[in-house]
Amino acid sequence: MPPAPAHEDEVLVRVEAAGICGTDLHIADWSAGYEAMASAMPVTLGHEFAGRVERGPSDWVGRRVVVRPSVTCGRCEGCRERGEDGCTARTGIGIRRDGGFASLASVPARNCVAVPEGLDPELAALTEPMTVAAQAVARAGAVAGKRVLVLGPGPIGLGVALFAERAGAAALTIAGRDDAARLACARALGFADTRDALAGDAPLEPAGYEVIFEATGVPEVASAAQRLLAPGGVLVICGIHARRASFDLTAMVRLEQSVVGSYRAPVARWGEVVVAITATPERFRQLISHRLPLAEALDGFALMRSRAAVKVMLRP
Repeated sequence: MPPAPAHEDEVLVRVEAAGICGTDLHIADWSAGYEAMASAMPVTLGHEFAGRVERGPSDWVGRRVVVRPSVTCGRCEGCRERGEDGCTARTGIGIRRDGGFASLASVPARNCVAVPEGLDPELAALTEPMTVAAQAVARAGAVAGKRVLVLGPGPIGLGVALFAERAGAAALTIAGRDDAARLACARALGFADTRDALAGDAPLEPAGYEVIFEATGVPEVASAAQRLLAPGGVLVICGIHARRASFDLTAMVRLEQSVVGSYRAPVARWGEVVVAITATPERFRQLISHRLPLAEALDGFALMRSRAAVKVMLRP
């Protein structure tokens, strides 16, 4: 018999698939900005995972779920006034408490999002990064009919491209640097206009894009993106940066450009993304480049670091 959930309001999930995220790489490499995790060690990583509930409240047992990693307190003023999306004391599954790189994970029942029985585990496990991508597109405002540039062809950037396409983008360019494998995935998804800064591809057009998504996590790229932004354009920052970036504020004012940040998706976005993945499962499946047993997780980390992989999915 499997162990009981850690607390009475939690469920025990039998993990069926878990994706390796860039955040996992930063934690493993102890990148700047993750020092606060020291007090949580030792901790099991993995915040992109799906599985089946084995123990917990009867209305959850047997259900297939994807797990939202953001655990809210339910007590702070933000929670009382704005619900889970307003929590100011949240913590993270797979970051400050044990996550999904394991056979079993104990998580709050309220963090479970039911998925259709027929949606296979690796696609369900894509939900978390795709909510980040969908939220970035939502933060951009109106995308329909716009010229869109995605900087960074990793899983988030490619997810942004998919959701920007769904939102009606008129033209879409995806750019990277030494990103042959990931840009090949972009072309396989049907995005013909890809640019690699180290491959002699055509340069990006200054002031040529009405919406730009920065998903590289490189401050210099975020700064340079402003020069590519059209007057009145919107730059959405969805990469996590270890250092500060600089912007030309005078140009931003005179050209009426906007820079917005995008991070965590609201709770409602999760159901929307599950519907999108279920509607076109084979399109999203193309983001999964490698599948490995959990015992070979370190090989998966190496593939992600080298950018030879788009998304590595682990199976316990």
